[in-house]
Amino acid sequence: MHHAVRPRTALRPGPAAGPQPRTRRVRSLIDADALHVLHRAARVLLDDLPDLTDRLLAVLQEQEPAYRAALESDRVGTWQEVHRSLRHSVTSLIDPRSARDAARRCSWKIGATRAEQGLPLDALLHAFRLGGSLVWQGLVEETSRTAPEDLRLLVHVASDVWNFVDEHCTLVADAYRQVERQLTWRRENRVRLLAAALLDGTSRIADLPETAQALDLPEHGRYAVVAVAGPDPAGCAGARAAAVPEGLRVHWHTGVEADYGIVLVGSGDPPEPAPRPDGPAAGARIGVGGVVEGLAGIGDARRQADTALGICPVDGGAVRLTEHLPAALVITSPELGRALADRVLGPLLRLEPGDRDVLLETLATWLACDGSAQRAGERLYCHRNTVLNRLRRCEHLTGRSLARPADVVEISLALTARRLLRE
Repeated sequence: MHHAVRPRTALRPGPAAGPQPRTRRVRSLIDADALHVLHRAARVLLDDLPDLTDRLLAVLQEQEPAYRAALESDRVGTWQEVHRSLRHSVTSLIDPRSARDAARRCSWKIGATRAEQGLPLDALLHAFRLGGSLVWQGLVEETSRTAPEDLRLLVHVASDVWNFVDEHCTLVADAYRQVERQLTWRRENRVRLLAAALLDGTSRIADLPETAQALDLPEHGRYAVVAVAGPDPAGCAGARAAAVPEGLRVHWHTGVEADYGIVLVGSGDPPEPAPRPDGPAAGARIGVGGVVEGLAGIGDARRQADTALGICPVDGGAVRLTEHLPAALVITSPELGRALADRVLGPLLRLEPGDRDVLLETLATWLACDGSAQRAGERLYCHRNTVLNRLRRCEHLTGRSLARPADVVEISLALTARRLLRE
């Protein structure tokens, strides 16, 4: 008797320990019975999986236009995909430990594949949720048919079934979005490479149709290229709006030193940007090349735009190449331009800086005023006779006559070369 009493005193419960073992035991018994009911019904579903697949596809065909199109284009492949997904799902209900990884891989692959094919993500997730609903409905129907008294036990595993569906919807969405990001990057990178080749003039004729489609521009048309260089990225971005008037189709390409706009001009002239962009674009330089025929000529148009950009004032402005062709001639042959400036203006350039700058400014102002000493004097805040005296001195030093058109052309080009190439 003494031996029998000792275990009872040793097992005396604490204040809250009494009901806990009984609760856990009842719960574990319920779980075990519920899992037995679940496994019994799931095995029947597994044997009848082709019929379950047909039912799901019928619902998808009725409710989802994207799957309707998929079934029309590849009915066998779509059926096999749905059947495989359902098989992994039902198998995971029976043996989650060994089947879980394979089921996850299956869902991930479906999400990635459908992203590549362009099936909408909403349609894909709807299909997975419909599949989960049909599986649950099948479990309920089978249990009601064979053992209706066990339906109350099936309720205990409902959350497990729907948690499984939610987990795989998340997997599908993650795979889909990852592939979608990769595809977007590839498309953007391909567009960038095609545009860069077009602007560099290295595009192959065979690539032009693909380039036209990628850039959403016709292969054959009249084009101009606009080059934009800003003091900072924000200024460069702001100058784009000022560079191309509204209504013109344009594809922008971000370069290392400038942004380039490939502009479809149609039957019109090259775009005419604002002469001096303001706001965020203040200080930006805009160069507009001439018109070329077809995408095959974009390389030439880009070189023209770069030339126009080189003519722009350093503090910002806009230049259309067709309106500055003499300056373009100078800047495209910098060695000849410097030689011309030295030959024509050399005696002036060797004067004292103050004297030199006054004479050069007078010459440039007189040319800008169409040879009017009166207007030049007004701009320079001096008498016209002062202007004439300075001009005569320039003629004496350079050996050129401002009354001779050929000499005036030389002086004008030499001044342009000095302005553009003195860097």
